[in-house]
Amino acid sequence: MKKISLVVLVLVMAVLLGACAAPAPVAQPAPAQATTAPAPAAAEPTAAPAAAGAPIKIGANIGNVPWEFADKDNKFVGFEIDLVNEIGKRLGRPVEITNIPFNGLFAAVESGRIDGAVSSITITPKRLQSLSFAQPYYDSDQSLTVKTDSGITTLEGLKDKVVGVDTGSTGDMWTTENQAKYGIKEIKRYEGLAPAMLDLEAGRMDGYISDIPALLYYTKDKPQLKVVQRIKTNEKYSVMFAKDSPLMTQFNDQITALKQDGTLPALHEKWFGVKPDAGTSTIDVAEIPKP
Repeated sequence: MKKISLVVLVLVMAVLLGACAAPAPVAQPAPAQATTAPAPAAAEPTAAPAAAGAPIKIGANIGNVPWEFADKDNKFVGFEIDLVNEIGKRLGRPVEITNIPFNGLFAAVESGRIDGAVSSITITPKRLQSLSFAQPYYDSDQSLTVKTDSGITTLEGLKDKVVGVDTGSTGDMWTTENQAKYGIKEIKRYEGLAPAMLDLEAGRMDGYISDIPALLYYTKDKPQLKVVQRIKTNEKYSVMFAKDSPLMTQFNDQITALKQDGTLPALHEKWFGVKPDAGTSTIDVAEIPKP
């Protein structure tokens, strides 16, 4: 009996010891390996070249006949509108025209708001200090326009008179420099030809000094107004750009081609009714203006 009890006791202790023992660790499966290669590192960003067909943004003082103005359908037309559109066509890029008052064109170009500007803009040493111009395509002077019945026939008739100019133009510069010489009482400044002509006809000023081609064109069918004097200033017009703009050299090359193939002389005849004179900037290829 004692033997049986001893056997039973041994079996019970074995069971208890087995229950207290730590369970054997269960083998975990190894983590799965990626079946796809890691994504390649991103390439270093590079500056994208200007798209060949990207629009060229050109500013213009619309209302400056015959250079840039709106026709009866409110479409922008004129000598310089035709010019920049033809250049854009040859460069494979459309041209977008933005109407900007003359005095605002300079800041718009320098800030990069527009790529270039036209509006019978004269190349001057002062402007060349901070801006670039393509070669000239038109030679010009200033002029004095008055009412036909004003009795004013020369600059000497402006003594004690009120004279209008376009703000920031070479006409503005010339009149300011010569105000004392001719005894001009007051200089009134305008943003464009149209409002100035309204004031001239209404008698709110006595004379208007501005570019002669624009005034000859404007007054040709207005007998109440007359260009009475050419003011020799020996000006030359061109397209204006930010300083050292690469686009300037592209435009300059195209202006050379337009002179050589007769396109520019044809534009002159279209808008002024006559062929350009020999030896003028509309015909002769010229150097890029330097400061």
